[in-house]
Amino acid sequence: MPAVVCVPAFGDGADAFEPLADTELASRYRLVAVDLPGFAGTPPLGTPTSLETLAGIVHETALRHDARTIVAHSLGSIVASLAARRRPAAIDCIISLEGNLTAEDAYFSGMAADYPEAAAFRTAFLARLDDLAKSQPVVARYRKVVAKADPQALWELGCDARRFSEAFVPGEVLAETPDVWYLYNPENCPSTTLEWLRDSPLMRLRMDRATHWKSVDQPHLLSEKILQALEGR
Repeated sequence: MPAVVCVPAFGDGADAFEPLADTELASRYRLVAVDLPGFAGTPPLGTPTSLETLAGIVHETALRHDARTIVAHSLGSIVASLAARRRPAAIDCIISLEGNLTAEDAYFSGMAADYPEAAAFRTAFLARLDDLAKSQPVVARYRKVVAKADPQALWELGCDARRFSEAFVPGEVLAETPDVWYLYNPENCPSTTLEWLRDSPLMRLRMDRATHWKSVDQPHLLSEKILQALEGR
């Protein structure tokens, strides 16, 4: 059974993909969901946490499991696109679940650069998630996972995401991968991202009415869309 590596969003963990275990996708592909170092209670790296260091972890995981496809959520899409650049070549398909295409997509991770140190960012970020969870119940699970993250790793990764999005257009880096599918609900995307997407070469599939955490609240629909993308390669 071919393997598919699943890369979580900023501060999230492998459990975001657990609902997919009971879908058709899991009956046809071996899903390898990763907890990145420093997140979901895992120990942080001994070096600063950055997009590139996490890309190395994803690349190694893909090689170890002989996986050529990555399903990547949000900021995880940047990590996956950087992993796809690495040699020996391992990754030739990325299915991006509302991954970062423009700087405006870093609406969670980009907050980190507004704070001088890790503890202050963590406090502010968790407070923001508490507020969002009042109207978006799906955020409550995410907030619990973020609370397990190493504060320094969370802050370092967020700051690096801001730097990356200022230096590059994330969608252009993503588009360098030979086969990319973008799964999204337009209601969850900033206008700048929708404008960029309209003129982009990315293949796309809409998931209307789904939240940003599609693997959590719409696992069967997401399974259907991912299989549609894989069968359309």
